Amino acid sequence: MPHSPTDALSHTAALFIELGAVVIGLSVLARLALRIGLTPIPFYLIAGVCFGDGGLHALSRSNEFIRVEAEIGVILLLFMLGLEYTGEELAGGLKRGFRGGMLDGALNFLPGLAFGFLLGWKPLGALLLGGVTWISSSSIIAKVLGDLDRLGNRETPSILSILVLEDLAMAVYLPLVAVLLLGLGVAQGAISIGLALLTVSAVLLLALKFGDRLSNLVAHASSEVVLLSVFGLILVVAGFAQRLQVSAAIGAFLVGLALSGAVAERARELLGPLRDLFAATFFFFVGLGINPSALPAALPAALGLALVGAISKMATGWIAAGWEGIGARGRMRAGLSLVARGEFSVVIAGLGAAVEPRLAPVAAAYVLILAILGPILTRFSDALSQTLENWQEKRQPVATPSDA
Repeated sequence: MPHSPTDALSHTAALFIELGAVVIGLSVLARLALRIGLTPIPFYLIAGVCFGDGGLHALSRSNEFIRVEAEIGVILLLFMLGLEYTGEELAGGLKRGFRGGMLDGALNFLPGLAFGFLLGWKPLGALLLGGVTWISSSSIIAKVLGDLDRLGNRETPSILSILVLEDLAMAVYLPLVAVLLLGLGVAQGAISIGLALLTVSAVLLLALKFGDRLSNLVAHASSEVVLLSVFGLILVVAGFAQRLQVSAAIGAFLVGLALSGAVAERARELLGPLRDLFAATFFFFVGLGINPSALPAALPAALGLALVGAISKMATGWIAAGWEGIGARGRMRAGLSLVARGEFSVVIAGLGAAVEPRLAPVAAAYVLILAILGPILTRFSDALSQTLENWQEKRQPVATPSDA
């Protein structure tokens, strides 16, 4: 901490220089990624690994500032995703996608749970690993779908339904894990979980029933007023959601869902640049939390989990989109879009570090692999579909005159 005005000025100057260098570096990586036709997310993650603890050069001044920016990035990503859908569309999607959510939990939680027991971990450690392998990264997926201009695709509502159900499931899972970690009594644990469920239900109901009134309240001729009103509302709702043991991302998503019409369009235009800035910082920050020295020992287990996790998410999206009547290419896009893991997996691993020391490095390597692989697979999903179609055509027997 600086002890004099001169020290304070020196500290602030160093903070600005370090933070500015980070942002410029991320801009260079974004240019490189876009030049070769990829989303910049994997590049941001790798850069974070290089400049975290144990990397090439640890950031000494801007870590805390970047952490706050990263949290804002997550909620802005989910807010912008919520803007793409009306309350009626979400309600219908959740009803239609409920069995997809059940399938998602079965195909993606159980492998992690079983893997934890195979590694000889305690039941709680295995339960936490199941959570790590279960939850896709809403923030990464939202960014990738936006980058690839797929938010309006037919398969996107089925993807969104699964992501929302996962985030809602976290409202139960995270308090439950906290109860188990703290050794709270049954009554206190039930109260914590019940409060989380009640909060999610109440906010969702308000978003669906009073979205028009909220839009009218926020509307104004001045872009400055709209920007400040919407951004402030996002932060307040996200903060209350977090205080009540619910994901801040869910709160931000529901704010986006509640806004409609011209206000939603203006909010998308005004907050889009802020979303891009803070989201880039978030992915960089996730990388900062991964110590490269712990990755080699955890790599074999993480690679096995990643292979199973990629296949299980692919199957989830393929089947769920098929239930919606989506064609083969859309089903492939849905499955590959769900592969990426990210923020929730990191949070779950952090909660269980004291219970199972091997959880954090395995989860970090797992997240890094799939956070990089997921966007790449999503980018080339149409090409993979075409390759699969060509392979199937070659396998079909060629009709001969005698067959006719």
